[in-house]
Amino acid sequence: MSRIYRAALFCLLPLSLAAPAAARDCGPDALGVSRTIEIGPKGTAIGLQSYPRTLDLQDHEVVLTFDDGPAAPTSKVLDALAKECARATFFVIGRNAEETPALVKRVADEGHSIGYHSYSHPAVTLRLLDDGDAKADIEKGVRAVARASGGRAAPFFRFPGFADTPELVSWLQGRGYTIFGSDLWASDWSPMSPKGELELVMGRLEKTGRGIVLFHDSKLQTAQMLPEFLKELKARGYRLVHVVQGDGETPLAVAPAGWTSTTEPIIAKTLAGKKKLAPHAPEAEAGTQPHVHPEQ
Repeated sequence: MSRIYRAALFCLLPLSLAAPAAARDCGPDALGVSRTIEIGPKGTAIGLQSYPRTLDLQDHEVVLTFDDGPAAPTSKVLDALAKECARATFFVIGRNAEETPALVKRVADEGHSIGYHSYSHPAVTLRLLDDGDAKADIEKGVRAVARASGGRAAPFFRFPGFADTPELVSWLQGRGYTIFGSDLWASDWSPMSPKGELELVMGRLEKTGRGIVLFHDSKLQTAQMLPEFLKELKARGYRLVHVVQGDGETPLAVAPAGWTSTTEPIIAKTLAGKKKLAPHAPEAEAGTQPHVHPEQ
C-alpha cells in the first residue's frame, strides 16, 4: 500500500469532524451556504479551464477555493468568511502547513474543506520533475497537511500552476483523488487594488454565470477584497456551494462542444525550452514557482 494511499485513508474520517467548533450566529443578510455538494470516492478531474467537465452547478452558484496557504493573510480571509457564514475549500501547501499548523487547524475547525497543493510548490512545476520526485512531493504534502489538520483533509488535489501530466492525473485518480482546476480565476497573482480585483472577478463571474472560482489566501489584496466580494455575491443573487467529501457519485457537467483548455497553452508557453529534471535534481525545490497564468 502506497504512502499516499495510507495518508488518504487517514483523511477518510467522518464529515462531522469538519464541523465548526461552535455554531455561527449570522443574520438574514449573510451570504451563507445555499447547499453542499458531495465529492464521491471515484477519482475525477474538474474545472473547465483545464478539464472537459466541471461540477454540475446551477445558474448563479459559486464554489470558492483558495490556494497557497496558510500565509499571513489567511486569518483575514477566514475572518471575512466567518462573518458571512461562508464556506470555502483551501488547497494547502505542505511546507506551509508544517510552519503554521494552527492556521490549518483553524480552517478545519471553522468548517471549511481542506485539499492538497503539493509539499513544496516546486519552482519547475510538478510537470518538469521526475515522476518519482513529483509523486514523493505530493505524498510529503499529503502527510504534512493531514498532520496539521488532524486528519480532516479531503482527497482533493490541485496542481500548482495547473501543470499536471497524464501520468500524475491517472495516479491520483486511481487513489480516489478529485483533481480541481477552476472555472474562472481572479488573477490575484498580479498586483492590483482590492477594488480592481473585485471588479475583475465579478466581471468574469457575470460572463460565466456560475463556477469554481480560484483565489489565493496568500495574497493580501484578496483578503482585503473578500468582504466586499461576499457582499456583492449576495447583492447580485449568487448562491454559495460548499464541496465536501462524500460517498456517492460526484455531480458533473460535461463541457460544451468545442471546448478547449485555457491553461494548457499558457503552461506550454511558460515551460517552453525547459526539460524534465533528472531524478532527485537539486533544482526541484529551488523555490516557489511563478504562476503559469496569464497576466490579466
